Amino acid sequence: MTLECGTVIAPMATELASLEALRAGDVDVWYVDLAVDSATVARHAAGLTEEERARAGRFKFEPDTRRFVLARAALRSVLGGYLGVAPAALEFAFGDHGKPALAGAHAALGFNLSHSGEMALVAAGWARSVGVDVEQWRELSDLDALARRVFAPAERAVLDALAAAERPPAFFRCWTRKEAFIKATGRGLAQPLDRFVVSITATERARFLDIEGDPAALTRWTLHDLRVPAGYAGALVAEGGVRAVRTRAWPAVEARA
Repeated sequence: MTLECGTVIAPMATELASLEALRAGDVDVWYVDLAVDSATVARHAAGLTEEERARAGRFKFEPDTRRFVLARAALRSVLGGYLGVAPAALEFAFGDHGKPALAGAHAALGFNLSHSGEMALVAAGWARSVGVDVEQWRELSDLDALARRVFAPAERAVLDALAAAERPPAFFRCWTRKEAFIKATGRGLAQPLDRFVVSITATERARFLDIEGDPAALTRWTLHDLRVPAGYAGALVAEGGVRAVRTRAWPAVEARA
């Protein structure tokens, strides 16, 4: 798919008009539907930087281009709306393990982006690190092997005890919660996945059971389950206590869940 350079566009007026201020103590999670037509892709591509359009153009398959463009456009639109700046004017910096952050005067707004299948999630919160992950369920012939490689022993024990029908959703529930955490800390895969434990059954609330044997870490990080469409699993991790997690849909309409 060829993306032509065009005039940089600001967020649509309807988006800005309905974008409530992000309150201190809250985390907003925006749901982004990536299944859109080519005209919508072209319109949002115009709001990306030249470097981002070049990256989009290097994808071999149209779905990958479309999903990249929409996810990046949503991220820039949401962050720009909170900050009152043009989306394309935002500049990003990257941590030691590649986690992106806003540069300069806008660094106080923490954010994270994840996408899978035809859905993306954008999380944002003031003066805190956040991590978000969404995964589309799929059949895994090597589920047991994956669990042995990346889950903590306590998580594997719970997974092994579940009925066969409950194990795939529990696997993705655990996986998204662990991914959200390593994205929030900014360490990525440099942080051993088997050194912390999360709840994974459908009847338990989302929470950390252990973080490397450090009680202080259990008070520093909070884990939240996200209500996502059928066929997906989603999780949010935030630094510090969270007064409320607000779920929205981008462009600004009611979140579907």
